[in-house]
Amino acid sequence: MKNGHAHRLLVSSAFGQHALPPNSKLSSIRSRRTPRPSSFPLPALRHLPTLQASKTLHPTTPVVTADHAAGFASTDRFHVMDFHHVEFWCADAASAAGRFSFALGVPLAAHSDLTTGNTAHASHLLRSRSGPLALLFTAPYAAQHGGADDDDTASSSVLPSFSADAARRFAADHGLAVRAVAVCVSDAAEAFRASVAAGARPAFAPAELGHGFVFAEVELYGDVVLRFVSYPDDTDDVAFLPGFANVASSEDQSECPPDYGLSRFDHIVGGVPDLDPAAAYIAGFTGFHEFDRVNAKEVGTLNGLVLANSSEKVLLTLLEPVHGTARSAAGARYRRVQHLAMISDDLIGTLREIRARSSMGGFELLPPPPPSYYDGVRRLAGDVLSEAQIRECQELGVRVDRAADNNGGVVLQTFTKAAGDRPTLLLELMQRIGCVEIDDNGKEYQRRGCGGFAKDNVIHLVKSIEDYDKTLDAPTTRVA
Repeated sequence: MKNGHAHRLLVSSAFGQHALPPNSKLSSIRSRRTPRPSSFPLPALRHLPTLQASKTLHPTTPVVTADHAAGFASTDRFHVMDFHHVEFWCADAASAAGRFSFALGVPLAAHSDLTTGNTAHASHLLRSRSGPLALLFTAPYAAQHGGADDDDTASSSVLPSFSADAARRFAADHGLAVRAVAVCVSDAAEAFRASVAAGARPAFAPAELGHGFVFAEVELYGDVVLRFVSYPDDTDDVAFLPGFANVASSEDQSECPPDYGLSRFDHIVGGVPDLDPAAAYIAGFTGFHEFDRVNAKEVGTLNGLVLANSSEKVLLTLLEPVHGTARSAAGARYRRVQHLAMISDDLIGTLREIRARSSMGGFELLPPPPPSYYDGVRRLAGDVLSEAQIRECQELGVRVDRAADNNGGVVLQTFTKAAGDRPTLLLELMQRIGCVEIDDNGKEYQRRGCGGFAKDNVIHLVKSIEDYDKTLDAPTTRVA
């Protein structure tokens, strides 16, 4: 199969997983999770004919507008289970993966590179031991160092849509940034066909990877693609995707790299220059419904919309800057993934690990809110968080919000500063508390999106990010 040059696109978010309210007797804020199955029960995949990636845009069909997206609450166009992974395109995959692993406590789990026979690119996968969180870092090889020419990429690349030339342009244009947001679907070929039939712009047509894995991509926005991945149950012998090799781990647990507790993506946020057309496009080809919405009157400088699949495990969040308010640094986060939000069931413990490594090459956290902010937290969530827990939140700069219309769910969250040299990507670290319900089998679970969109927090967080962005502006140099 020839390599396909992926087009422009973006995706976003997911709420899910299971957590219970914290034990107020503990100084750490912890939540129990209901165990999830180790693999998804997927149907057997049929053999696909050889397909080429389309380079022409499919003619769009009428799509549901953002205002009517809620009508698709139970009519998703294809079956989406959860996030599968996020892929970064970068200049040096080993360095980027090493920093994220050290800073976030997400261990290296698999790789595909020259040592596995891949002459097109180096790819390193980080995967949490606490949950399904997976971060993939990919960089092209230079031809003089064993890298394949672009015409030969498909012969050795384990990611069939990979293009060395496109990856180099992407890294030059965006720096360290997300290229693909992958979701696990029951049938990737069918998801691609249904999406394109409903107006999605194709990026890479369905391809078989071996072992029953199928892979396809459509555009979302900017230079980011929404990637569909499907596979059967019996794939325990596959490290990640076919062609990847497991990273050997020590049997001595004391020698294993630490896991700080980040377990999954909560949501993934993309910036768009014009919210309504972007939302109409995504809702149209996915059938996702509107989960939440914010506007500039509520948060100051942004309009936002969250689209969700029927189970509300996958949320696609879009943010639009209000005209004339976005600063230069903030504007750099549009037309791409703006931030990744990751869940921990013990956010305080996770943040202590992350902060301990901030000065050693890790990630710095945004400055904390003023002490007076936590007087409001005591009034807002004092019945859920103990005084000791609130003091820990204050110590680590954790913001707290509570949705009045969401069964009292509480959201804890904070952000890192820019994850790379350019102010193009932030990381959000969060925990959701409450909203415990009982399923048909009598098991407890946390309702999706517990605590909502944390609108009150957004106001303060936007201000913190804008203040941080001001520090990135180059000072004016006066020439005598």
